[in-house]
Amino acid sequence: MDNMKKRTAIYPGTFDPITNGHIDLIQRTLKIFDEVIVAVAPSQKKVPLFTIEERLHLINEAVSRFKRARVEAFNNLLVNYAEETGSIAIVRGLRAVSDFEYEMQMALMNRRLDSNIETVFMMPSEEHTFISSTLVKEVASFGGSARGLVPEAVERALAKKTRK
Repeated sequence: MDNMKKRTAIYPGTFDPITNGHIDLIQRTLKIFDEVIVAVAPSQKKVPLFTIEERLHLINEAVSRFKRARVEAFNNLLVNYAEETGSIAIVRGLRAVSDFEYEMQMALMNRRLDSNIETVFMMPSEEHTFISSTLVKEVASFGGSARGLVPEAVERALAKKTRK
């Protein structure tokens, strides 16, 4: 990396909570980029189950084995945050065709705002394609097990948060 600029990607999301599908995409991102910033965004449209501090803690615990991943919160335009961090790309996960339309709109808006930032779409491994944070929270809220869908620390935190 001496003469070359470090290639940093941002993987943004609310991560409420982080799932094994997210972890899979972080691993895949690290095969392509030198560093990934897991950028935790406040949720404008949803009421999150976990506070931003709880999400940061759970994500840090889940990605601690990845030396080239770091976790930060941000609260501004994603392209501005990308520029502040020197990132060259935004990574977005596509689980199904239904994700594509929204993600394409966001990518095109980001490109309009800053044409220097690329958006990279990645698909999770087949075993993770059905997992979403929303689905995991719903299952947990009815007492179902999130085992195998989320990291163990998240599983414990979900059980504690959703215990009736």
